[in-house]
Amino acid sequence: MSRIMIVDDEEAILKALKRILRLAPCAYGNRVFSLEISAFNSPVAALEQARHEAFDLFISDYRMPGMDGVEFLKAVKTIQPDAARLILSGYADLNALVRAVNEVGIDRFVGKPWNDYDLTSAIAQALAHRELLLENRQLANLVRVEMGDKTPEQVEAERLEAIEPGITEVNWGPDGSVRLDPEFQRDD
Repeated sequence: MSRIMIVDDEEAILKALKRILRLAPCAYGNRVFSLEISAFNSPVAALEQARHEAFDLFISDYRMPGMDGVEFLKAVKTIQPDAARLILSGYADLNALVRAVNEVGIDRFVGKPWNDYDLTSAIAQALAHRELLLENRQLANLVRVEMGDKTPEQVEAERLEAIEPGITEVNWGPDGSVRLDPEFQRDD
């Protein structure tokens, strides 16, 4: 199951995208992707969710109040660098497209109104490309372990971090203790 986050400030667009992705198959080659979709109308709320849950693909509207799609995807890239990224936009702004590619490394720029087949194909291609990159990294890590460049523990920490962002970060207390949740810290 591939986890997708969709961010658009228009509720009608979110509903339409969710409906299309529930009904139309996202297929690439002989691979059909089943999707779990999370939708947000606020890029700030979506970014907060991305800090706590791993996603395979982020789809963002380009023009949104408070934070545009490039800013959102740029922030997401720092949190989840291996996730695929798409921008949806009703504006054919070449400068925005260039900025999105250069700053964020988006996989695709999809125009509004979209063609359902093109959209589902773009999603499937982005997910297939992501899987291929992760598989290549795994094979490269096996070679690095064999050559002694990495330890199995380092490889496992990277794998866990990709699944659960932030899991390998440790919050140390001043006395050397491990603080599990900053919310429940005591002032001693």
